[in-house]
Amino acid sequence: MDYNTDKQNKYLRAKERVTEIKKFYTSLVGYVFVISMLATVNYYVNEWSNMWFLWAAFGWGIGLLFQAAKAYQWSPFMGKNWEERKLKEFMEEEDKQQWN
Repeated sequence: MDYNTDKQNKYLRAKERVTEIKKFYTSLVGYVFVISMLATVNYYVNEWSNMWFLWAAFGWGIGLLFQAAKAYQWSPFMGKNWEERKLKEFMEEEDKQQWN
């Protein structure tokens, strides 16, 4: 592999990762703003006797956790190491089948 191609590939992967992190932070700011507004409306409507805004916070929060996991490449079960091991395993399997 050419040095420039390798460097360009690294740059593109880094740029993609920065874009994912940027999307996550934008979503996080939106989440804080919207949930704060819902909490304010909830307080003025019924003074916390029924805290319905928590349902929205919980549902959106789960989605935000998945987005954070993707942005920061956190996957305890199928992370980058697992992916690389599986690729290598499948390539070796194919090489064995090719020689048989």
